[in-house]
Amino acid sequence: MKLVELTVSEFIETLGSDAPAPGGGSAAALSATMGISLTKMVCELTIGKKKYAEYEDEIKLVFDETKQLQKDLLEAIDKDTEAFNVVSAVFSMPKETDDEKAARRAAMQSALEGAAKSPFDMMKLMLEALEVTKRAIGKSNTNAASDLGVAALSLKAGLQGAWLNVLINLSGIKNEEFVASYRQDGEKLLAKGCLLADEIYEETLKVV
Repeated sequence: MKLVELTVSEFIETLGSDAPAPGGGSAAALSATMGISLTKMVCELTIGKKKYAEYEDEIKLVFDETKQLQKDLLEAIDKDTEAFNVVSAVFSMPKETDDEKAARRAAMQSALEGAAKSPFDMMKLMLEALEVTKRAIGKSNTNAASDLGVAALSLKAGLQGAWLNVLINLSGIKNEEFVASYRQDGEKLLAKGCLLADEIYEETLKVV
């Protein structure tokens, strides 16, 4: 069964158990999914309101983007655990002969690259979600302004959590070019996303 098909209680129980997965990566994706869902909710509470009629078209566009991001981030919850499971499976590979050891090492490197790519891809989605959320500031229902602030905080937590998961997998990868590329690009995503999240939060404080 997919993680997203569990009840909230079941997911939390599994997350808090000694099961190796889900872990921080899936938790980061869940945090971000909640964040963009809050942005979607604010759009729902704005569309059709006369007070915000001048922003109707823009908020509808934001709403459409939140729907796709919500779907993509929800899928990322399971994708991250699936990537981790590939890494875990390598440990059961035979390692008696030199050929088996070599195959095991190669499989581990491939698995670690996949495990680093999963949270990195999440980061790109989370940055996009923050950019979309920023567009709703000042154009959406002020009664739900605090929800945009929580959205930003949830997305920032997801972004930072995903970055930690990128780093821990990069630490085991021997391909220096791969590591350097993902580290450089990841740092850019992190910096831009954290700045956006902080800007959204500060703007929210002016309204609530």
